[in-house]
Formats: sequence, C-alpha cells, structure tokens
Amino acid sequence: MLLLGCIKEVSDYELTISLPNGLSGFVPVTQISDAYSKLLTKQVAQGELLEELNSLPDMFSPGTLVRCIVTSIEKRDDGSRSVKLSIDPKNVNKGLNSTALTAGMLLSGSVLSVEDHGYLIDIGVTGTHAFLPHQKAKNYIKAAKKGPDLKIGQNLNCLIVEVKNEGRVVCLSIDRSEVAASVATERQNWALSNLLPGLVVKARVQKVAPLGMKVTFLSYFTGIVDFMHMDPEKSMSYSPDQVVKACVLSVHPTSRAVRLTLRPPFLHPGGAPRQLPGQRMGAVLEEATVKAFYKQFGAVFELDDGTLAFARLKHLSKTRKSFKPGAFKEGCKHKCRIIDYSLMDEMCIVSLKHQIIEAQFLQYQDIHTGDVVQGKVVSLKPIGMQVKVADRIRGLVPSLHLSDVILKQPEKKYNIGDEVKCRVLECNPGEKKLILTLKKSLVQSKLPVFSNYEDAKPGLITHGFVVCAREFGCIVKFYNDVKGLVPKNELGSEPISCPEKVFYEGQVLKVMVLKCEPQQERLLLSFRLSSRPGPEDKWKCTSKEKPEVKYQIGQIVDVKILKKKDTGLEVSILEDEDNVVAWIPTLHLSDFVATSKLLWHCLQEGDVLPRVMYLSDKGQHIILSRKSAVISAVQEEQVVRSFSEIQPGMLLTGYVRNVMPFGVFVEFPFGVTGLAPKVSMSDKFVTDTKDHFVVGQTVIAKVMSIDEEKQRVLLNLKVSECSSGDSAAESFALLNQYFKELKEIRKLLRRGELNICELVPGKRVHLVVQDVREDGSALFSGSSVTGLTVTATRYHLGDKNIAPGEKRKVFVLHVDALTSEVYVSLREELLKQRPKRVSMRSVFGFVSFCLS
Repeated sequence: MLLLGCIKEVSDYELTISLPNGLSGFVPVTQISDAYSKLLTKQVAQGELLEELNSLPDMFSPGTLVRCIVTSIEKRDDGSRSVKLSIDPKNVNKGLNSTALTAGMLLSGSVLSVEDHGYLIDIGVTGTHAFLPHQKAKNYIKAAKKGPDLKIGQNLNCLIVEVKNEGRVVCLSIDRSEVAASVATERQNWALSNLLPGLVVKARVQKVAPLGMKVTFLSYFTGIVDFMHMDPEKSMSYSPDQVVKACVLSVHPTSRAVRLTLRPPFLHPGGAPRQLPGQRMGAVLEEATVKAFYKQFGAVFELDDGTLAFARLKHLSKTRKSFKPGAFKEGCKHKCRIIDYSLMDEMCIVSLKHQIIEAQFLQYQDIHTGDVVQGKVVSLKPIGMQVKVADRIRGLVPSLHLSDVILKQPEKKYNIGDEVKCRVLECNPGEKKLILTLKKSLVQSKLPVFSNYEDAKPGLITHGFVVCAREFGCIVKFYNDVKGLVPKNELGSEPISCPEKVFYEGQVLKVMVLKCEPQQERLLLSFRLSSRPGPEDKWKCTSKEKPEVKYQIGQIVDVKILKKKDTGLEVSILEDEDNVVAWIPTLHLSDFVATSKLLWHCLQEGDVLPRVMYLSDKGQHIILSRKSAVISAVQEEQVVRSFSEIQPGMLLTGYVRNVMPFGVFVEFPFGVTGLAPKVSMSDKFVTDTKDHFVVGQTVIAKVMSIDEEKQRVLLNLKVSECSSGDSAAESFALLNQYFKELKEIRKLLRRGELNICELVPGKRVHLVVQDVREDGSALFSGSSVTGLTVTATRYHLGDKNIAPGEKRKVFVLHVDALTSEVYVSLREELLKQRPKRVSMRSVFGFVSFCLS
C-alpha cells in the first residue's frame, strides 16, 4: 500500500512517519535508498566512518512530506502493531516504467551521486537515467539549509521537466515554485497501477455523506475523502458536482481504494502540515466541546483555542461496557488530555481516560534524569530488561542495573508483567532513549543527582556506581554518563593494594567530589567521605602537652569514671600520682556491642571499673579497652606487635574499625589494621556488609595474604575459616563472659531501676490495662512497672476483649533496659505453661549456635 506521510521524528537509525488517520510508521535506515544502503554496507565492512555517508538527521527534517510504501506490519509484545515502511524509490515507484514517464509528472527520487554539473537521481525506474541540474536544485538547497550540496540518499520530490529517448533519459527539477504549481492531468496517463500519493488533482464531488464524501478525478478514478480530511472551513458547504482541488493520500492497488485530502497545506506539492505548539502536547483541558460523534470511530471535539481534536472510540471511556453514547451529543463538554498530534490529519489526538489524564508521564520529554518511575516488565533479554513506563514510553534496565548485585539468572527474580520501581539514569527524548536502574541504593538515594559536570561541586556527597576497578583506582559513573576517577589513595581510610579484588563492576558507593573541571569533563572523587576524626579522636586531653607515656600496651589498670559523654567515658587511672586522664570508647566496654551500650547506660560518674587494658596512645590521649577477648589475646601473646610479625594463616583477635560497602576494616592491638573484602566476610552470601558486621564488634580474623612492600593485610572473617579447632571451649568462654557482664549490669540497675531488675522473661505479673490502641495493641501499668512502658501486641492479646481499667495477668516476653520497654503476652498457652528449669547444657548449645 502506498501512502503519503510526514516525517515526525528523525534518529540515527530510523524515521518516524505520521500517516493519515492518526497512524504512525517507521522507515529503517536500510530502507532509504539503494545508494545509501551500499554506503552503510561499505562502512560496516571497513570499520571506519565514510566521509560521503551522512546521518539521517543531516538529510531529513521533521515536517517534510514523503511518499512511502508499507513493507510489513509486525505485532509487538503488548499486542499493538508496528508499521514498517520504505521510501526507497525502487519500491515507491515500482508501478512506473520508462514508457510511462511524461513531462509534468511528480514522483519520488533519491540522490545517487554528485556530478560536476548536477546530480544523478535514482527514481527507481529500470532503464531510466534521471539527471538534476544544479540550476534546478539551488533554490531548494538554499531553503533546506542542510549544507551546500545534496547528499547521497537524500529523498526528493521531483518534477519531470523533459523526457528523452523514449524515457531512457529524463531531466528533473526540485525547484519549490515549480513543484508547488504542478497538478496531475489526464495527459500524464496515470493508471491505478502507478498512481502515486502526493499528486494534486482536480476532483468532482459525486456524493456527500456524514462520514465524508465520494469524488472522481483524472476522468475515471474514484476516491474517498473522509470527514477528517475535509477542509474545516468548508466542511458544511460541499455539494454534488462541485469541483475541488484534492491531494492523493493513499493508494491500495489490490482493493482499488484511493483516499484523498482537501486540507489546504496538502494542495501545493512540497508544502508542510501545521505543527502543534510544543507546550500543548500533554496539556489537560477542562472543557472540550463535542462537535460530532461517529459510533464506529470516535468523536471530534473543539478545544479551548478553537482547533479540532479527535478521540478514538477506545479513548472515550475506561472500558467498552462503561461507554455511554448519550454523553457525546453535540455540545456536551468533557475533560480530556492531548496525547498526540497527527501531522497528516492536522489534528490533536485526545483521550478522556482518567488514568491517562492523571498520568505523570505521557511522552519522553516529561521524564527527567533522576526521576523515580513505576513500570511494568515487558521482556527480559541478555542486554537487560525492557520496562513499560507509560503507553508510549519504554525504557531499558541494563543487566548491570537489575539489582545491587549482579544477577546471573534474572528470570528467577523478575517475571513478565511485574511492577518495578526504577530510577532514570539517562533520558534522550530525541532518540527515545530511556536508561533505568533497579539498584535499590540508587532508587532510594536522597543524595544530590549529578546529571552534568556543573552539578558536581567540591565537597558534595552522592551515590555512584563502579564501572571499572584497576590498579590506578576506580571509575565511578553517575547520571547522564557523567563519570569521574577515584584515585588509589582515595579508595579508603586504609591502603588498598588491589582495587580490582575489593571493588566490582556495578557496585554502588557513596563518593565525595574533590575537584571538577566541567569544560574538560574531568571529575576527581574520593570514597573517603570525611576527614573528620572519629568519635574517640574528638575527645581531647585537657593538658596542652602530650602526657608522658607511663604505660605499655596490654597493661591492666583500674579507672574511675570522671564524665559520661555520648561516645564514651572520660576516666582517670587510679593509683597514678599524676591523675592521668584516659578515654574508654563506648564500644570498648564489652566484646558485645549491645552490652556495651547497656553498660554505658547503667554506669555513673564516680563508678570504678577494674581490669581495664591500656590499648593505645593516639595523639594527645590514652585509649583504654574492657573487651575481654582482646585483653585475653594480649595477655596470652596471641597478637602481633608489628607488621613484620604477621604470617598468612594466623588467627588474630581484633575489633571492627569501619564497615564499608566493599568490606570490613579490622584493627588489632598494637595498631595493625587489615581488610576483609566482601567475598571473605561470611560463609553466607553478602548483599549488604552492614547486615553482617557493626563498628566495635569483636572478631577473630584469619590472615589470608600480606603485601610487605605496601604493608597491607587481607583478612578472612568466615566462621568456617576462623575456628581454632576447640570451638566448644571458645563458645563456652564467650558465654561465661556474657553472663558475667549481664550479672554486672543487673547489679548496676538495682541502684536506681529496681522495677526493671525484678522483671525477667517468663515471669507472670498482674497489671492494669491503661489503653487499647487503634492498631489492636494495649498498654499496661502497675506498681511493679512504674516508669516502664509495658506493651502487648494485638497477637499477644489473643482472643481476649479487654478494656481500660481491667486487671489482667500477663506473661513477660522481653525486657529492654535501654529504652525501659517491656513486652508482655496474655495468650493462655503461655500463661498456663509451667516454668521449666533450663539446663546449662541447653543454654550452652543455644548460645554456641547463635555465636556461630
């Protein structure tokens, strides 16, 4: 089928063509012309750019009318159809032959070559050579503003000026005034087999009907003008036998159907349809007036600016069942949204569907880099996942961005039709290119978005993802292909010898901008987010000078608490004549992080802490530790005092100094530090390092390798690798220490929080219902729980209906001394249960399991 179309969009690989009746089609780059296809093939074979091969945007402009032929109609995954077209003259003009060519004919041509005196033009007629003199092309070239010459493959609307040698040679013109004045006549011997779209003819009205009219032209041709292609200003004044000027829109040789238009912009060959102002696309109109309703097609509306718009039947209501024809009588008003513009119909396409009117995104121009969008999985391919964001918007999630970790089998996590929440990495409306990410770290990030180099101000912190890890450092990418370098010395607070072993492609990390040169597109970054000192470094000795060192690492002292601060305890060392002041970080009060916080909560200024170990002398203050496992390791000489003593295979006791997305830094007594990469952190798969370790946690690490030249240590924290062989004894020692510290905490709590000390899990007490919340939970009060918040969740109320003021027997489930919260249950199966005596063997087994 032959059609007249209008170029709507131009990309490097295809032309988007507006077709009559609101349809669209696509011309692939391989369907421009034979000469252009040969250049493409040559460029691919040589592997380098050819000077004579121009891109489609260099040759075609939106708004240009072109003749095209349908080559195929393909069904998409979503059920819609894609119309493939060709503008190659050998396909469009295939009905013509040399003998049929006459002066005055208007047809499509494509530049074949550039010659000294003009151009050879391919008109697709076998045995015919077409020539376009420079004189007949200069006005067109000047108006087109596409360069000083026509380009190979450029599509032209050609007028035959002269025919020689029985059609074997023809002379052409593309002069705009000559082309615009051309009219097809009977003397040109047009036949149904070679009739071309775009021909302007004189037609006689044969019959006028509500949906259009029937006309005759060129003596014996019959055609149809539908209601959308009548001249809007004369649509009510057409009558039989009236002579009108018309343009052929489409020709279907099989069905012999010819459709024409009477709209003014098409009645002068080479003209261009009216464009829709950019700001109107996507506009929501509160009141659009129905001008006409066609039960088989849809409705025509008059918009607020007086222009006409068309809504297809499926866009008049949510479903066919909810459609009410009575609501579309002439004069009725409806709320609608402009969803498209048909260049070939010069009419807005609107929708009355609520979900489209309220849609956040309607076209690619509505989407901005960094936007969070909802989409539906359309397909899964090796390159990634295709996501449908809106009816006409689709994006690609590259395989690298399907998750925070690389998915080897994404089909096990995602199914076609799944709803997904993505973030826009890149959006190019001109190319309809939308790149998305599903990495939660990026989707949920609240940090600034770098979509251009001007956004990257020194000191700003944001999320980026690693695209390359090499010996020199890491390349980190952001949005809109903005990328920067993290040099080796900025990869972490500790030296990293092999970045490629620590970092991986696609890894999301926080980075800080050190320096940016927007003109050169250079960006220097750091993974060291702050040079601010750690909590213990903020504490300063009151003495202006560094005190004389009297103690050795590992020495045990008793201390008295002078002051409690948010991050630790300021203490004085007892039995010291100079009253040396030292610091115990909160996380060094115990091997157990939770217990450390509880101890800090219970201790008071003036309390004496026995058996505290001298750990280090940093800057102007002394750091002490109460970590029992660390103290034992030092006293038993299971430590290394310098880097030279470290050997692969050693088991060392230390504590977590920092948790990074790529691994954990562990510090040991005497200041030696090592890194446990993500892959060596746990026997289980590690997605987020923070789910496995916390700062201050006591750990046993195995030395995997050392780099003597760079003084770096790689560690392994896997339980399966870090057991000394007598795991039962180790677990029992940890358990014994844990209970010992709990006993100490209980003793400290008795000083001021007697109520909480008397409450233990399993105890039964009588309390009064204080309140029943909306979520079904209840609050309790009583003399035995004064100052405590006692809660029973909806589940633990069982089937009992309770009311404020009632006295109830409850079962204590959990006591949180830090928050003074107690959780209880009213369920009968717990209240009736007889208390069991727990053996040490069962407790030991449970704790061993938990510690492993």
